[in-house]
Amino acid sequence: TAVNNISFDVKPGEIFAFLGPNGAGKSTTIKMLTTLVHPTSGTLSLNGFDPIKHPEQVRKTFGIVFQDPSLDDELTAWKNMDFHGILYDVPNKIRHERIDQLLDFVDLADRKNSLVKEFSGGMKRRLEIARGLLHHPKIIFLDEPTLGLDPQTRNHMWDYLKKLNESEGTTIFFSTHYMEEADKIAQRIAIIDHGKIIAIGTSPELKAETGTKTLEEAFLALTG
Repeated sequence: TAVNNISFDVKPGEIFAFLGPNGAGKSTTIKMLTTLVHPTSGTLSLNGFDPIKHPEQVRKTFGIVFQDPSLDDELTAWKNMDFHGILYDVPNKIRHERIDQLLDFVDLADRKNSLVKEFSGGMKRRLEIARGLLHHPKIIFLDEPTLGLDPQTRNHMWDYLKKLNESEGTTIFFSTHYMEEADKIAQRIAIIDHGKIIAIGTSPELKAETGTKTLEEAFLALTG
C-alpha cells in the first residue's frame, strides 16, 4: 500500500510542506492530486474539482515541477515556455507577455534564446518553475524541487516562490528532504511515513509535540 487512508487539507494561499522518508508516499500523493495516478478508494478535491471526475478542469488550475527534469534540452528557454502555453490554450498575446514576465521574474530574460542544454541545473529548475506558472495556476506542486542544487541556488529559488506567493496568492505544495527548507519556508507541515500521515502542524507545534528543539529532531522522533 503506497498511501493508506490519509486525510488533510491545504488552505488557499498557503505554503504547505510534505515531509517523509523515501517511499513514504509523498510522490504518490502528489501524483493522485495531479491526475497522474488514480486512487483505489477515497475522495479528492483540488480547487473545487475532483481530479478523477474532472481531470481537465483540475489540470488547468495547477502547475507542477517534477522531481526529474522535464524540459526539452533541444529547445530554447522561450520555446519551452511557448510550447507549454500552447498546450494550455493560453492566447498568443497573453502567452507571450506572460513568458517575458516570468523569464524576467526568475532572472532568465537574458537567456531566453539560449538552448536549455546549455543551462546549469539551477537555471533549469528556475525555468521549470516559470513554465509551471505560465497559465496562472492557483496552486503549484513542487516534488523535491531543490534536490541536488547548491545552497545559494536553493535560497534564490525560494525567494522567487515566496515573492510569487505574496504577489499572486499562489498556493505552494512542496515535498523536500531538506528540513531547514521546510522549517524556514512552510506555514504548515505534514509528515507522512509508511503511507500514513503521522503528524501535521506548524514547525513550532511539531517541535512542542515531540519535545525537540529542531524540526529534524522532531521528524526523527516521529518517524522512528
